[in-house]
Amino acid sequence: MTIHHDWDNTDATQLRALTSPKMAWFIGEAKAPGINPMPRSKRAFDIALALLLLMPLSLVMLSVAGLLLILQGRPILYAAHRMRAPNQPFTQWKFRTMLCEEDDFGATGAHKHWRITPMGRFLRRSRIDELPQLFNILFGDMSFVGPRPPLREYVERFPAVYAQVLHSRPGVTGLATLIYHRHEDRILARCKSAAATEAAYYRRCLPAKLKIDLIYQRHRSMRLDLWILWSTLKIVISRKDERPRRRRGAQTYLPVGPSPRARKSNGSRG
Repeated sequence: MTIHHDWDNTDATQLRALTSPKMAWFIGEAKAPGINPMPRSKRAFDIALALLLLMPLSLVMLSVAGLLLILQGRPILYAAHRMRAPNQPFTQWKFRTMLCEEDDFGATGAHKHWRITPMGRFLRRSRIDELPQLFNILFGDMSFVGPRPPLREYVERFPAVYAQVLHSRPGVTGLATLIYHRHEDRILARCKSAAATEAAYYRRCLPAKLKIDLIYQRHRSMRLDLWILWSTLKIVISRKDERPRRRRGAQTYLPVGPSPRARKSNGSRG
């Protein structure tokens, strides 16, 4: 599935409020009926899978921590301040993959690539840097599948949208990650400064990812979550970009049924 948006021609001031005509679809999506908070079965699945994975992966994490201590020194972990829900911050844990810098903020563009260590490149490519998030899942801050955890500034800038998106706990992977991650990397890789990176992220990446997150929220199911996990695992193992694409005139690839709003409207016709 490939999603195209003409955000390059959108004035930056139009992204500062949800009342902008260009962003008006956010308001309708955010108020869509029939979307419920995360079910208990999803939480039970997260706990069971996290405990199951911790048994074999604890040795991997200890080995990685030892190598990072030798090659990079302290700190071993990177603590990222993110939001699990509006007004509910948490600390997301990852293995540190970059040289430390006190004034670090915002998305990672080309201006930060020089800070990624050789060990960090391997950890990022293999997604091993994400393994400490198993503890975030056990603590209830994250899920295996969901929207990526946002910065506070994004939640404060788009409160109505994130109030809906964060009905699902932030995920280690998700539909937006699966569909849009590689395209986002290409966009940000062309940004040579922090200002250019932030502008590109706000104008091109964030609107597209939010729309995909809202699609996930509407169609969320255990079947879809398992499909996202399996598709992510195949990409990590094969190291090939096999993200699903949607051809013109083809059926959607997503393993989902109609949205709750569609089911409600169809049922009311009698």
